[in-house]
Amino acid sequence: MTDLPSERPQRRTRYRGTHPQQFGDKYKEHQPELYADDVAHMVASGKTLAGTHRPVMVREILEVLAPQPGETVVDCTLGYGGHAAELLAAVQPGGRLLGVDADPIELPKTEVRLRALGFAPEALVVRRMNYAGIAGFLAELTASDALVNESEPAESNYGADVLLADLGLSSMQIDDPARGFTFKFDGPLDMRMNPARGLPASKLLSKLDADELAQLLDENADEPHAVEMATAILKAHSRSPLTTTRALTDVIRSTFTTTKHGSAETDDDAVRRVFQALRIAVNDEFGALDTFLRNLPSCLKPGGRVAILSFHSGEDRRVKLAFKQGLRDNVYASISPEIIRPSAAEQRANPRSSAAKLRYAVRR
Repeated sequence: MTDLPSERPQRRTRYRGTHPQQFGDKYKEHQPELYADDVAHMVASGKTLAGTHRPVMVREILEVLAPQPGETVVDCTLGYGGHAAELLAAVQPGGRLLGVDADPIELPKTEVRLRALGFAPEALVVRRMNYAGIAGFLAELTASDALVNESEPAESNYGADVLLADLGLSSMQIDDPARGFTFKFDGPLDMRMNPARGLPASKLLSKLDADELAQLLDENADEPHAVEMATAILKAHSRSPLTTTRALTDVIRSTFTTTKHGSAETDDDAVRRVFQALRIAVNDEFGALDTFLRNLPSCLKPGGRVAILSFHSGEDRRVKLAFKQGLRDNVYASISPEIIRPSAAEQRANPRSSAAKLRYAVRR
């Protein structure tokens, strides 16, 4: 008698303890459709599922951007697609969302999720690129549209009605140790949004001297002990190259212990600052933001609305100054009078939203 193939599912990988701790072991979170009740419980407790992202301040963003049917929306940092899904729905029928992101790992997954929502294929255009080049992307699409619709001049269709830039790091990137963004689990000290371009953080450390690293820590993360931290990191790196997140974390914690001098901060705060500073440098985030803000007015149609969500002071300062200068130059008709922050309820439900700062502007 021929044996029939077994229908029993393969046994999952075993892990130590009663709950999975490693990113790859969190089988319920990676398959939420199979464990709906467990996932609902985790979300209700304020957790973000491994490999997913909870969009921040969705209600506030929709209020300030006021997307309308038929309009063109640009999501400059597509991420997991949470904001994009809401904006895409709001501009139907007849509207279109242009979504860009530099991450070659997450972008294809996000496009699949958005197309599965059932909107017309032409309603969504996705491009892998850094948002600093959004002006060129809009010009390219406008020229393409003009060839299809010769009855309207290209100039009348150029620009976006609504534009959103969420400058925060996505949870999918933070949670995956293989990307090198997190200090909670050991992984390669990488931190590149696009792993195929640029230098990983471990290589960047080899190119900096103590003064350069101290300046980077100060400018990118307001590190109060930048000189001491930079000296300790490079001294350790010269003895044995820091190629993993754990190796760097150990040096930061040790240095923090000797420099805190009664500070109420924890060593986790110091680690977050150093990781943030290196990530910004590895991906030239401030350079990309400066280019984006410089070209932003030309990317908006008259009356177009832009909202920018930032998560630390270096980003927010740049956005604030650019919007104020645009208002003085009569480029913008109005800007947000002050920072809009997530509600207390959202911060309780999603602790990762607590640092968010939202600003908006309206093109004259």
